[in-house]
Amino acid sequence: MSHDKTAPTAPAARMRLDKWLWAARFFKTRSIAVEAIDKGRVLVGDQPAKRSRDLHVGDVLSVRQGSGTELPRVVVVKALSEVRGPAPVAQALYEETAESIAAREAAAERRRYAAEPADTIEQGRPTKRDRRQLADWDRWSASLDE
Repeated sequence: MSHDKTAPTAPAARMRLDKWLWAARFFKTRSIAVEAIDKGRVLVGDQPAKRSRDLHVGDVLSVRQGSGTELPRVVVVKALSEVRGPAPVAQALYEETAESIAAREAAAERRRYAAEPADTIEQGRPTKRDRRQLADWDRWSASLDE
């Protein structure tokens, strides 16, 4: 009896959290998913989780991606998958809550109408002449003349 790795297996009733996050395409690699879990950026049912936590269909996850300023995506696990498939298949593994979608859209709208950080800069880089004047000013301080 030989074991064929390409043969379909029965759907799993539970799965490791880090593996599911990778399969659902929240993170590009499992090691990045593990790092996010260890930093507390992934919550299962509002509780910090370990990477080896068993995930079940119906669990509610809160996943923060990117910079720490981003709002978390709150998703409900709809299916489990041991393999990382194409994006449409991965998106079928979860469903984002309506509140999460609304909060992220509202945050994007606020960012769109916020002031541009570059507009607060009144002067650009110092010119070569400005840098020379600054260097001369530092070189001839009052304490050295005494």
